[in-house]
Amino acid sequence: MSADTLALSADTLALSADTLALSADTLALSADTLALSANGLALSADTLALSADALALQGIAKFNSLGINEMLY
Repeated sequence: MSADTLALSADTLALSADTLALSADTLALSADTLALSANGLALSADTLALSADALALQGIAKFNSLGINEMLY
């Protein structure tokens, strides 16, 4: 092989190594994104559960308030 061919082969190998490294970084970022999405969904589920609890407590408070008003009058 000529010197130019060897140099081009070395450059190609270096570019391939860089491409593999970028692919690994991309996969790692995708994994992080999926983990963050899972955390976001879990937080949304918690928020919905807390909202349901708050509505139930409001209903209980309203019921108790009506009962107290009936006893006073």
